[in-house]
Amino acid sequence: MSRNLFKSLATVSGMTMLSRVLGFVRQIFMAGIIGAGGNPVADAFWAAFRLPNMFRRLFAEGAFHAAFIPMFQGRKVDEGNEAAKAFAEEVLAGLVFLLTLLTAIVEIAAPLFVYLIASGFGDDPEKFALTTLYTRIMFPYLMMMSLVGLLSGVLNSLGRFAASAGAPLALNVCLITAILLYANADIEITGQAASWGVFAGGLVQLAILLWGAWRQGFLLKLRMPKLTPSMKRLFVLGAPGFISAGAVQINLIIGTNIASQQPGAVSWLMNADQLYQLPLAVIGIALAVVLLPLLSERVKAGDEKGAARALNRSLELSALLAIPAAAAFVVMAEPICDALFRGIAGDALSFFGVKRSAFTANDVAMTGAALAIFGCGLPAFVWHKIFLPAYFAREDTRTPMNYALISIFINTALALALFPFIGFIAVAAATVIAAWVQVILLAQKLYRQGLFSPGGRLGTRLLRILIASGGMAALVAWALPYSESLAQHIWGREWIVTVLLAGAGALTYGILAFVLGAARLADYKRPSSGE
Repeated sequence: MSRNLFKSLATVSGMTMLSRVLGFVRQIFMAGIIGAGGNPVADAFWAAFRLPNMFRRLFAEGAFHAAFIPMFQGRKVDEGNEAAKAFAEEVLAGLVFLLTLLTAIVEIAAPLFVYLIASGFGDDPEKFALTTLYTRIMFPYLMMMSLVGLLSGVLNSLGRFAASAGAPLALNVCLITAILLYANADIEITGQAASWGVFAGGLVQLAILLWGAWRQGFLLKLRMPKLTPSMKRLFVLGAPGFISAGAVQINLIIGTNIASQQPGAVSWLMNADQLYQLPLAVIGIALAVVLLPLLSERVKAGDEKGAARALNRSLELSALLAIPAAAAFVVMAEPICDALFRGIAGDALSFFGVKRSAFTANDVAMTGAALAIFGCGLPAFVWHKIFLPAYFAREDTRTPMNYALISIFINTALALALFPFIGFIAVAAATVIAAWVQVILLAQKLYRQGLFSPGGRLGTRLLRILIASGGMAALVAWALPYSESLAQHIWGREWIVTVLLAGAGALTYGILAFVLGAARLADYKRPSSGE
């Protein structure tokens, strides 16, 4: 893995980390102000937000790039920048036409789409009406983020990652501003303000990407849409890629619909989802964004050995971060939720003059249960993002699509079968199992093709990472029962103890990782020459 990969990864990860930190701030404010299971506004907002947010992740974080980047890079290498720019303008015209049509349909038939994402709300007229309203306000965000995805693909192909990685900051800034401005208003008005904050966040992100494209001389002109051979090829590659890269998101949509049968479940799942999205974004999504152009370049140059090494180093680096994060979520899920949504949120809201904190102890317990389950799947969610570029770089979107369909079937069947017995926890468990099945299938196919070698250094490092993570988890599990008594000596703030305990766990893992040889600084200072 070359130094350029680590430099690009640092850029994307740094921006993503900042965005996700702001996302945490946004989430704890939202949870404290509109709550989770105790009122219809929280469920309505998060259900309405799920659909445009899913498309944001699909277009801006993988599925669209899966088809667009290899074609754009191929055009740039073979015919030059002007031909690549012309191709991007063809895609822009097609996207604007299709998304304008889709947005118009959703605005008119919003109640039908609410049934698609949360059919269980049909028994609660107030919740259903709020979800419909919020959906109409937020859905144009889909169009804006699709265009952001296109421009991000252009800039990433040019080796420029800062604008696309930094743009998501705008959504969190706009949402935080909106909910704080209306924090003491009627809770339904606060929910509506948050919906408009999502809309505004889309506009600002689009403006940032337009500015970035203009600086690189790739500001695209809007043409009349035409079904050119290149567009046909993009659709052929893009449709399977949309399903394969979006399997996790599609599973979450299905899960949201099933969970909507249980009051509060949509909010609990969404809050847990937002927590594990931090390591997923910083590790998996950031690596995938950087890895796809690199793999595409090496595959087109015939350097299959170099592509395989880059894949292995990405898996190794992601495991170094994802496995201990997963262990932490499993061991201390509930304390993490209590610290964020009640401890830190309560103090922060008091600072801003907000008198209520709507997140209850039951919300903490339910969100924590979901987070612990999702934690078991975190490595699979991350590795899913890393294995897909190995297929997309070779313009193979059909194989991942087939595996994605298997994953979606398993997720739906398990969630429906288990929901009557364990409630919304069935949704989280089904999502995790389906993700592991999909990752195993992706890895097996690459292994059979000789494009992935899990043994050697990668296998040894994974074992050492598991041992180091286990040591960290054991320490945290031993210390947790003492957190309440320790909090009495720190202004009664148990969340401070949780933060300190998390820091001690991270330090312990870091020491064990280097002592055991799970990581070596020299590996990340120079290109890797082999296994």
